[in-house]
Amino acid sequence: MVNLFYRESNRMFQRLDRFLLASPMAAVLIAVTLLCTSSLSFAASPPNVIFVLADDLGIGDIAATNPSAKIKTPNLSQMASQGITFLDAHSPSAVCTPTRYGLMTGRYNWRSRLAKGVLSGTSDHLIPADRPTVAHLLRSAGYHTQMIGKWHLGWDWARTELGDRSARQIDFSRAVSNGPDINGFDGYYAHCGSLDMPPYVWVDTGKPTAIPTREEGVTKQQDPYGWYRKGPISPDFVIDDVLPHLFEKSIQHVEERAGDKASKQPFFLYLALPAPHTPIVPVAPFKDASGMNPYADFVMQIDHHMGQLFETLRKLGIDDNTLIVFSSDNGCSPEANFGVLKGHGHDPSAGYRGHKADIYEGGHRVPLIAKWPSRIKAGQTTSAVACLTDFYATLRDIIETEPQDVGGEDSHSWLPLFDGSETNMRDSLISHSISGNFSIRMGEWKLCLSSGSGGWSAPREPDAIKRNLPEMQLFNLKLDRGERTNVMNQHPEVVQSLLSRLKKEVENGRSTPGSAVDNDRVVTFLPIKRVNRKP
Repeated sequence: MVNLFYRESNRMFQRLDRFLLASPMAAVLIAVTLLCTSSLSFAASPPNVIFVLADDLGIGDIAATNPSAKIKTPNLSQMASQGITFLDAHSPSAVCTPTRYGLMTGRYNWRSRLAKGVLSGTSDHLIPADRPTVAHLLRSAGYHTQMIGKWHLGWDWARTELGDRSARQIDFSRAVSNGPDINGFDGYYAHCGSLDMPPYVWVDTGKPTAIPTREEGVTKQQDPYGWYRKGPISPDFVIDDVLPHLFEKSIQHVEERAGDKASKQPFFLYLALPAPHTPIVPVAPFKDASGMNPYADFVMQIDHHMGQLFETLRKLGIDDNTLIVFSSDNGCSPEANFGVLKGHGHDPSAGYRGHKADIYEGGHRVPLIAKWPSRIKAGQTTSAVACLTDFYATLRDIIETEPQDVGGEDSHSWLPLFDGSETNMRDSLISHSISGNFSIRMGEWKLCLSSGSGGWSAPREPDAIKRNLPEMQLFNLKLDRGERTNVMNQHPEVVQSLLSRLKKEVENGRSTPGSAVDNDRVVTFLPIKRVNRKP
């Protein structure tokens, strides 16, 4: 799109030259018109885009989405005051890998081959090269695209022994294949899995930056907050320094793309943070700064680094036309130590039931803030339902590309919300737990296709089944935001309506208008019938 603008501008000026020779008086009028047109064109130039995805940050952990939060996050509060805060935003899954799939593709994760759980640090790539992504969208519009941080969508390590999937059987002297570069990114600097998953090796656009020289790990007994699994680690990979290191890399990248010597090509940066996920390793001056625990300290450190990123945009003069989005991949993990935080009056789930991994709201309701000064009116909040899959359609609308049957099948644009509308086209939301349990939401009604949490909080599914709890749970979130009262028996017509909608959206391969497409696997969503169930 950018290149097209320059081509058309050149043709316009060539025609103008010929016209000037023929009519000097008209030339004055044309010149004034072109000045106005030029100003409008540059004002409407495509924005730079930065998406920052925190890892295991709860809806209740920042003041912008929880006024009762006890962790100090002034930079994110300032971001909210300058943009729009989503009060009913959700990750497509309650855990890492599937949410990242949904963010990149605009498609619900359960349509992929990953039916439940997450990938490891040695897993092969999940997103095939021919699956459209947000990076493909923007690159096709003339953007430079870069990924920095936690990928956790798999790539293909070179292995010393076929069939052995352990980190110890990777040949780190050879290139990685099928990384983020096949998914639309011009470059990437990343760690393959979560920060507690080996191997601990940086990969720079296919090339490991150093070969591991030892194995390293910390047990939960040694450090209940800062533990990470034992495995190969490179000399340039320092666990405690990973978070500041990734922000330094990102700021350097932004400076290179927007500096005086840069091409002024618009850029997209996907910055996937490893924090506040384990290992929870805040560094000075943030260590002990919260007065609560290391988790709260780590959240404060994230906020500080976000402030550094904001300041960089201001100094470079690109803040006004940069869309920056901040969110989290799921709810807060129990590794944060909810008991200690509660003792200080802080609730990472902000009163919602459950946490990371769960089908309950605490599992997938996440903070979401967007700032774009030249487009988004400052200080807005919206109660419209939003999902991280919606990032795809939002970018598609920004670059004015028509929807295709494949790509963004579960994505609804945020642009109407950016412009002050109370609603957009999203009228349903399907969520997914770590164990593969579904829920569907329409308006105030939410149907969980599980007997328990579908995740880690009580009651876990095996225990819920033993207790003979109902196979499904219906909640009215307007009256019962804590999802405590199952009203399934009182509203059978609502249950059937939600099941019918879920069935349609599963079978159509999409939840947006368009032709039906295939899922990557056979998707089942109804609870498994219990054998010898007691009446």
